[in-house]
Amino acid sequence: MKISQEKLAELSDLSKNSIGIIELGKSNPTIETLDKIANALNIKLTELVDVSKIDL
Repeated sequence: MKISQEKLAELSDLSKNSIGIIELGKSNPTIETLDKIANALNIKLTELVDVSKIDL
């Protein structure tokens, strides 16, 4: 799926800067933020995040 950072920011109600920082791996986004991104992409959160790699 091709989507610009600007469009993803608009759809997810996040800033373009936030999207860029997350994309570069320089941020640890909250579950709420990841959920906003997943919803903007019309996918499930579990499709965005590999929950098997979460260390509880």
